[in-house]
Amino acid sequence: MDNDCIFCKIVAGEIPCAKVFESETCLGFLDIAPVNKGHALVLPKAHHPALWDLPAGLGEDLMAAMKAVSVAVRETTGAHGLNVMQNNLEAAGQLVPHLHFHVIPRFSDDGLQLWAQGSYASGDEMNALAESIRRAVE
Repeated sequence: MDNDCIFCKIVAGEIPCAKVFESETCLGFLDIAPVNKGHALVLPKAHHPALWDLPAGLGEDLMAAMKAVSVAVRETTGAHGLNVMQNNLEAAGQLVPHLHFHVIPRFSDDGLQLWAQGSYASGDEMNALAESIRRAVE
């Protein structure tokens, strides 16, 4: 637990939440500032700041929690679709440095735009970057 982390305080019961899911390792609750009603957050109970900090075994629990919450949010809100989003570090929009996923119900007429699309100068530029990333993965 990180004593300065608001999500750790929610997990510990020090701050209330509108809980929608709980397992031994994960918690899901409604976002206090939803993009659309039913917008939920799903997170590991243990403090892990970013995706690359998540222990391998916990990923399976987290994916199962996201699946359960996603199905329930979609069915309950009547959403036409869902966005599942996760930000890492402040530059990417992560406001709370505790790994968490947003489950956002979407409706055909909600007008939400998540990002503008960019492009590469050429196929060669795209392929060169792909090769660099592939080498870094290995």
